[in-house]
Amino acid sequence: MALCLLALLCVATYARTLAIPLFEDDYPNITDARKYGPPSGLPLLIQDAWPFPRTTSYWLTYGLWDTFGLRPAVFHGASLVVHVINTFLLFWLCRAWTPFKEAAFWPAAFFAVSEGHQEAVIWYSSVVELLMFMFGVASLICWRRALERKRQDAWAAGSFILFCGALLSKESAVVFLPLFWLATPLAAWRPSLRWLLRHGAAGLVMALFITSTRGQSFRFSDGSFSLHAPVWITWPNSYGRLLWIWGVVAGAWLFWRAGRVMQRSALPALIWIGIALLPYSFLTYMHRIPSRQVYLASAGLAMLVGLAMTHVVGTMESRRWVVAALIALVALHNIGYIWTRKHEQFLERAAPTEQLISLARRTDGPIWVQCFPRPRIVAEEAVRLATGRPPETLLWNDARQPPAEPAPRFCYVGP
Repeated sequence: MALCLLALLCVATYARTLAIPLFEDDYPNITDARKYGPPSGLPLLIQDAWPFPRTTSYWLTYGLWDTFGLRPAVFHGASLVVHVINTFLLFWLCRAWTPFKEAAFWPAAFFAVSEGHQEAVIWYSSVVELLMFMFGVASLICWRRALERKRQDAWAAGSFILFCGALLSKESAVVFLPLFWLATPLAAWRPSLRWLLRHGAAGLVMALFITSTRGQSFRFSDGSFSLHAPVWITWPNSYGRLLWIWGVVAGAWLFWRAGRVMQRSALPALIWIGIALLPYSFLTYMHRIPSRQVYLASAGLAMLVGLAMTHVVGTMESRRWVVAALIALVALHNIGYIWTRKHEQFLERAAPTEQLISLARRTDGPIWVQCFPRPRIVAEEAVRLATGRPPETLLWNDARQPPAEPAPRFCYVGP
């Protein structure tokens, strides 16, 4: 029953977004998946090196493309399915983790509807965040099972394999290493050290690999990661933004109304948030982490809110209408925001490529692109994948001089 309710919450939150077109990096990423995703692309994946830490997303994207073609609803549906799985995994992790065992349903329920990480689910190119979470949290669950001293080696081996899956999903997956430490009771630190060393060795190998190929990866030159970034500004700013508003409310409730035991239980959730935000705080182009990159940290927020909700439910059994009203308010605030404001924003982000694709389908000749608000590769791959026409279909002229032959003009100005 709990899993059914959680799945329904996920679907209710993101059902409308299934109709949103693909946009921005989706098209170049699908093109890369057609190159690296099939079995024949594995040598290229290894040879080019820099895409290797995102292998799982290429496999998933190629499978969707090869089976269904360019159907946006299929890609968005795949992200939603992974989000449902991740919600289940958070539920199971909380059940296996002593501080959150009694509150397991509420963290998962809040995570299912939370608007703070909506971009990770709605923008298909962010499926790397979902896949990293899926493999990483599944590895954490196996880790917790191994600590129970029942078939330890089998569970530890499963945790290691799944952690390797996380490392092949996104560069920041090494952040799970301190989360393994966080999820380990004090009494089990020494017995689990040999497992942590094995996980750490895999993480170190991937970190060294990423560092050695940084010259080939644009992510080290586009402001996504720089050791010169103002982390001391971005990290606390992003932490505060993530807590607002329900994290602040939950924290205040636990501080004023809950006992010491539940307050101590909230500490791992707060530490989780800080750890999960750190790898994304090395930005140079803005002082807050984009919403798609707080997906893992949002699990810590969900744990905090879940603890507060558990306390509210337990202390207000005689006033169930208050509890019901609070649950409805939280759900409507998050789901309503995604269905209205965020839905409009994503349609606006999809508008430039959708208009260009529409013009390419109506004309057989070249198109003179006078202004396009995205990188050139986005326009070229959108036209290639949606219409089958080569990139040469689009004529670019920085001097804004007309081409030698008459051609329809395209210029996206926006709403």
